[in-house]
Amino acid sequence: MQSHAFLFGDKVPVEDVDPGIKRQILGHNDDIMLVKATFETGAEGYQHSHVHSQVAYVESGVFDVTIDGVTKRQKAGDCFFVEPHAMHGAVCIEAGVLLDMFSPIREDFFENYKKGKFHDEG
Repeated sequence: MQSHAFLFGDKVPVEDVDPGIKRQILGHNDDIMLVKATFETGAEGYQHSHVHSQVAYVESGVFDVTIDGVTKRQKAGDCFFVEPHAMHGAVCIEAGVLLDMFSPIREDFFENYKKGKFHDEG
């Protein structure tokens, strides 16, 4: 499975994943994927863990990010790394965007796309 070589943000489907959180799956192949998560103020990416390595870049906004019980405030330009199986989550303090890189890819993220449970922003 692999994305197209070029993707245009206004043409990538948008999925409502939780209250106040929208997700776009961007470039990917079987080994790595980039995901854009747009948060409204107060939205929460609930505590969870997974087998994937994750690096997140705060493109905009302010987030309180918790990894294995340690919480740090992250703002635009900051980044955090999540080891496989680490409990983590984020609360959006000021509306913003996280760019998440996962390896291996999050197969579960494709389930709603396969079912057509998304909307087209473009």
